[in-house]
Amino acid sequence: MGKNLVIVESPTKTKAIEKYLGEDYKVVSSKGHIRDLATSGKYGFGVDLENNFNPKYEPIKGKKKDISALKKDAKASKKVYLATDPDREGEAISWHLKDALDLKDEDYERVVFNEITKDVVVDAFNHPRKIDEDLVHSQETRRILDRIIGFRLSKLMQSKTGGKSAGRVQSVALKLIVDREREIDAFKEEEYWTITAKFPEITALLDTIDGKKADLKTESQTDDVINKLSKEYIVSNYETKPKKKASKYPFITSTMQQEAISKLGFSAKKTMQIAQKLYEGVDIKSDTVGLITYMRTDSTRLSDEFIKSGYAFIKENYGQDYVGSVKISKKKENVQDAHEAIRPSSINRTPDSVKKYLSKDEFKLYELIYSRALASLMKEAKVNATTITLDNNNTTFKTTGQVLIFDGYLKVYQKFESNEEKILPQYKVGDILISSEVTKEQHFTKPPARYTEAKLIKAMEELGIGRPSTYASTISTLTQRGYVTIVDKKLNPTEIGMDTTDKLQQFFSNLINVEYTAKMEENLDKIAEGKKVWYKILEKFYKDFEPEVQNAFDTMEKKQDEKTGEKCPNCGRPMVIKNGRYGKFEACSGYPECKYIKPKEKAPEVEVCQCPKCGGKIVERKTKKGKIFYGCNNFPKCKVAVWDKPTGKLCPECHSLLIKSKENIVKCSACDYKVNN
Repeated sequence: MGKNLVIVESPTKTKAIEKYLGEDYKVVSSKGHIRDLATSGKYGFGVDLENNFNPKYEPIKGKKKDISALKKDAKASKKVYLATDPDREGEAISWHLKDALDLKDEDYERVVFNEITKDVVVDAFNHPRKIDEDLVHSQETRRILDRIIGFRLSKLMQSKTGGKSAGRVQSVALKLIVDREREIDAFKEEEYWTITAKFPEITALLDTIDGKKADLKTESQTDDVINKLSKEYIVSNYETKPKKKASKYPFITSTMQQEAISKLGFSAKKTMQIAQKLYEGVDIKSDTVGLITYMRTDSTRLSDEFIKSGYAFIKENYGQDYVGSVKISKKKENVQDAHEAIRPSSINRTPDSVKKYLSKDEFKLYELIYSRALASLMKEAKVNATTITLDNNNTTFKTTGQVLIFDGYLKVYQKFESNEEKILPQYKVGDILISSEVTKEQHFTKPPARYTEAKLIKAMEELGIGRPSTYASTISTLTQRGYVTIVDKKLNPTEIGMDTTDKLQQFFSNLINVEYTAKMEENLDKIAEGKKVWYKILEKFYKDFEPEVQNAFDTMEKKQDEKTGEKCPNCGRPMVIKNGRYGKFEACSGYPECKYIKPKEKAPEVEVCQCPKCGGKIVERKTKKGKIFYGCNNFPKCKVAVWDKPTGKLCPECHSLLIKSKENIVKCSACDYKVNN
């Protein structure tokens, strides 16, 4: 027999893991999922509704060759180790590999590791196990639920509203955004005024009038107060209290995304892509090292080994006074505690020590993750919080500030915290201060703010909607479907997004809501724990769901297409605006009897240079999805086309177009020739 075969998900992991394990192991990649639910059976669900929702799987398009190659490798190996990701999805992929490769229980082992470093990987292979069927059933139930709800509601929305899709998590997230927009629309602003007293060393804001909280609604009320003030203010209270400012927990998926969005300006999707790269491995000198632990987690737990090394690092670099205690979180509902918080794989691998091996954005995210994990093990910061109260003619003015007396965890996390210190002078009760100026300012109450990506992720986490791995993809889907646009980093629902939400609430308010979605997550957790039978959950859901869908198909009014005011040149019926895969288009309202579609007016061609092959013009063009490319205007007779903009010059070696890449490198579009800058 040959070597032991190790199957991981990502090709980027294979090199490092094979090096860690040695010559007796061959490491290959499944390249992610290999199978998915078929689209056969009733409504294309790919499940047998009459037989305990038994799923039917088929290879994902393009994966048959990969499966055949893996089968060949498996037959030639001594033992197969399934080393897919350490979460429910990874467990399900391992099960699919076992099933598709016809592996018996004695033929395989399941290994799990949360970081790609030699010690952790080798230790995982010393403690293999079998596939956890409960975890697989939980993930399988999630997939079937999403398939049933997605297929049925998406078809309903497409036929009735012009919306492109609906989903178990997606539609609840959209409802949050739409509900917030409605709150904003219904908001009525109210006028109010503030008064500020200015002194040589401080400024103070009006706090109370005649012992009651100041509430000035008009300018005349404000002027009355100001007119009664004297220039002398008496210090009636000077209070300084020591306060502690505790460090935050190490990152989980949602908090990492929130901080990367707000502090680094990344999107949730970009954050996860960079984190994936840091987890899978970075080439450092002659080694490939996973810099962080697995980035899909709900747990704030840190391993004993990391805590021990973290304390030693803090003591050595900052002193014993900075060594804190482990932050223990009360485990929330729906938390998968199978692995740790997101942390560096080694506390000794500081951001500065690996900076030259990382891209600019990779460094930024690694520094954030590293600093957060280290700070969580450090002492709290200490401040003196000071409040000064000033009296003047039955009114009080107040100002607050704080002085940092021990930086604690801020020693390493200060740049990621907004900590505005206002140092106040020392006064005694009874001191008299003379104001240099008193100012008034008009304000208006503001409506609740629209969700940013970070705020929506926080809301989804707190409400128990979705899983860590779904937050970024959910937001991406909402924008791709045209339900939401992002303006000034705020999520704005579109008209079709609001219409879709209204229709879903009209017919499925008991399903598309926070409580139901969170309850389903609890049930999926209980399946994973072996406390509930997976197909029983599906049976109960479908028994209630399908009659409601049938009713919606029968009774939901179809949204009328907007008329353009023109007549169809073929049949004379009104022309209407329709939504298609690539945006809006004008078509005959008599479809399917009349299939006339108005041709889109072609934008004037922007000539870039001459075509080197036929002498025609190289012009700027767009794909159906709107992506810009450059091609010959004599297409299809001449098929010269490039993605990057031509410079107008030709390659001296092969006479093809020279192009300028996004990295500002001038090179040949056909051969390896590059222009030296």
